[in-house]
Amino acid sequence: MDTLQAILLGIVQGITEFLPVSSSGHLQIAKELLGVEIEENLTFDVTLHAATVLSTLVVLWSEVRRLVQGLFSRRFNAEQAYVLKIVLSMIPIGIVGFALKDRIDAMLGAPWILAVVGAMLLLTAALLAFAYYAKPRQKEDISYRDAFIIGIAQACAAMPGLSRSGSTIATGLLLGNKKAAVAQFSFLMVLAPILGETLLEIASGKLTAGVAAGPLLAGFAAAFVTGCLACRFMIETVKRGRLIWFALYCAVAGGICIISYCI
Repeated sequence: MDTLQAILLGIVQGITEFLPVSSSGHLQIAKELLGVEIEENLTFDVTLHAATVLSTLVVLWSEVRRLVQGLFSRRFNAEQAYVLKIVLSMIPIGIVGFALKDRIDAMLGAPWILAVVGAMLLLTAALLAFAYYAKPRQKEDISYRDAFIIGIAQACAAMPGLSRSGSTIATGLLLGNKKAAVAQFSFLMVLAPILGETLLEIASGKLTAGVAAGPLLAGFAAAFVTGCLACRFMIETVKRGRLIWFALYCAVAGGICIISYCI
């Protein structure tokens, strides 16, 4: 992998991690276009995920700091309740990660992966369109029940091509939660699973020096900068309720993937 490929993949990861268009699906598409075997280079994959985690922390730092400070209160408060909801939302993805990770990883190398990505992008489009047109009664806060259901949506998004942010945000909106609250919860709830997966990969000893330091740093920087921009952009987009444009994009991208596989 050269530096230009690393930068392009970093940009793809940084943008699509936050936009509701599926980062895993677009990385698979990028892999096909650039001829890079991403799944065989775990070190680079972990580096890109670390960059997007860091960008989330930077953009939402004030909220993260408030939650951390609230955890040390002796009385049960709103911050502790919020963290508890995040922990509750992590249970489904934890179960899926331990039970199905090997099968999902094997799927990434299957010859029909483009067809799967295309189908899941179409499903993402349907979810976003449904959330855009549905008008449920608004709630003041995300409940424990809603947090767990949003967590189930995140677990389903382990499928390549099904957008994590798209699934969680659409589910939260369909449950009647406020747009800004859902966007923030969606980005905060993914931090621990990504960090946990990264630590497990490091502990497994599978990381190798397959990519030189230059491309590795270039990919990290590209993913971090674009991740910061995409995270801010997505929060504002959700507030304004413009998810329908992403639904249209996912529908077109999904159709192209399926057609490309068929021909």
